[in-house]
Formats: sequence, structure tokens, C-alpha cells
Amino acid sequence: MGSLEVERTTTGWAARDSSGILSPYTYTLRNTGPEDVYVKVLSCGICHSDLHQVKNDLGRSNYPMVPGHEVVGEVLEVGSDVTKFRVGDVVGVGLLVGCCRSCNPCKTDNEQYCNKKIWSYNDTYSDGKPTQGGFAGELVADQKFVVKIPDGMAWEQAAPLLCAGVTVYSPLNHFGLNLSGLRGGILGLGGVGHMGVKIAKAMGHHVTVISSSDRKKEEALEHVGADEFLVSSDATKMQEAADSLDYIIDTVPVVHPLEPYLSLLRLDGKLILMGVIGAPLQFVSPMVMLGRKTITGSFVGSMKETEEMLEFCKEKGLTSMIEVVKMDYVNTAFERLEKNDVRYRFVVDVAGSNLNP
Repeated sequence: MGSLEVERTTTGWAARDSSGILSPYTYTLRNTGPEDVYVKVLSCGICHSDLHQVKNDLGRSNYPMVPGHEVVGEVLEVGSDVTKFRVGDVVGVGLLVGCCRSCNPCKTDNEQYCNKKIWSYNDTYSDGKPTQGGFAGELVADQKFVVKIPDGMAWEQAAPLLCAGVTVYSPLNHFGLNLSGLRGGILGLGGVGHMGVKIAKAMGHHVTVISSSDRKKEEALEHVGADEFLVSSDATKMQEAADSLDYIIDTVPVVHPLEPYLSLLRLDGKLILMGVIGAPLQFVSPMVMLGRKTITGSFVGSMKETEEMLEFCKEKGLTSMIEVVKMDYVNTAFERLEKNDVRYRFVVDVAGSNLNP
């Protein structure tokens, strides 16, 4: 053990502009300190928000940008004040790598809502160096934002849990929706949605997948494990399902009407928004008032919740449904993700890839 003082370089795959096309990029890792962990990246999931970022869909992208925030890696070295990890541990790094540590969210284990949070990429660290993500050979992270991957959990299976998994686990936990016997809806069967089904089922819920067509019906019922499948364009079935759900997890990342889904909620039901949408959504107020319904949102989860979620998934034997690819396939993977052509999460085998062909 010892303070990491030497600047290191690594090679990642970066977008240079809003075309979003990634190619090899060698850069210097940020300055490291006594609480830092130096990690060799083993695998990294591809999230829909990575697509938003590399293409500058939100208008805040900085280039060159190495994306990737579902990172599983092996600890190569630890700083002198690191107490949680040792060399050889398999660990995870998610969407955040820094926070102020003094605001109310930080003091109450809600650091993901800190106004000064530092994103794992497309941000600037406290030393002024740009943060870069997990599509790279190595990274450096503060031990606070690193979690231990449970023994026996496969690297590639663990990666999507660090975003998709905790994104669903956190609101169910926070809003008291982790009780057995509830009836829940999952709107959108993608990377987050399929984990929503699995986690909600493991909590003892009756789960309905809601989709715009019946294209994913067989997958939802037979492969992912949903109890029911509801096509939102089927007015008769939607009417029959009115006032039947305690909550809906809305994972849709594009503009869509809210009123059809609000009608499915029972008294005090919750519509929980999770899709990153850069345009306003609309509803008429009586849809909420006449049922005391709540439209709310949730953003990933805290480090504490991430640790809890990983143990929950290990205990329940939950796995992600993934397609493992090499880094040289990543641009094709992004193209397919944009067309929703993945079941249900791409994971890049970083350690098994040639990063600088």
C-alpha cells in the first residue's frame, strides 16, 4: 500500500464530436491521492445515457469523451488511506466519482442528489482534469465511490447492476415499495426495464410489463418473468387495467404521454420517471388529483443502496440478460442500441479487447 503519486496514462475509446463515433484515445489519468483506488477495467456495460452523452443530445457534452459508467474491474493498487479494498479485489464503479460531502444529501446517504456531484465522465474532477469513463484500460476512483462485487458474481453480470440495477432498486426501496404483494408496472422493456421486472418479482410483486406493441410479449412473460403484458395502444385492455397498479416504473427515454399510465394507478399510486428526456412531458391535473397520485422521479442510487442491491441480487440469484461484445464492436453496439436492438444490455469485455488496434 502507498499513496498513488505517479501520473499514469491509459487508452480508452472516445467520441471526438457529436457523431458519437468512438475510436482509440490515449490520455493521462487524473492525479491520485491517498484515498484513491487504481483499477484495471474488466468489463463495462453500455447504458442508453451513454448514447445521449456521446451524441450531445442534452447539449452539454465535452470532447474527447470516454463513456461508460457500469464498470467492473480489479484493484491494482490502493492509496495509503484506503481501508475498504485491497489489491486483487473485484470492484465496481458507477455513475458518480465525487460529491461535496457536506450538504444534506451527502450527509444522509443520498449523495447522488448532491448539487456538486462529479460524473464519472463528461465532467471535471476537483483537480481540474476531465473525468473519463470505463471504456478504457484503467481508471482511478475515490474509495467512497467504489463497491465490492460479491464473490461468485460474474464480472459481465455485475456491470449492468451498477446503473440499471440500482436505478430500479433505489425508488422501490425509498418509497416503501419493497413489500411483498404489491402490483407494479414496468413501462419499457429495455436495460433498466428488464432489471425492474426481475428485482420487483424478487421482492414478491405481481409485475405487468407495459409496451407500445406486443412485439416483446413472449420475451416479457417467458424469458424475463413478468406476470402480465399490457399493450398501451389496446384501449380495451388499458381500460380493464385501470386502477390496478400500486406503482409504475417509467423507463421510456423519449417524449410520451403520461395520462394513459396515470389511469392505471390505484389511489396513492406512483408514476416514477427514469428516462432521461430533454423535452417537457404533459398531463392534465385531474388525472393526478382524482386519486392522490404522484408523478416523481428517481436517479440511480446511493453507494449504500448500490451495496445493498448487489447483495440482494446475489441472495436472490438475479442476473442481467446481456450480450457481451469486444471494444471494436462498440460503435455497432451503439447503433443497435439506438434501434432498441439488444436483449437487454450490451456489456463490453474490456479486458479481452485490443484497445489500440
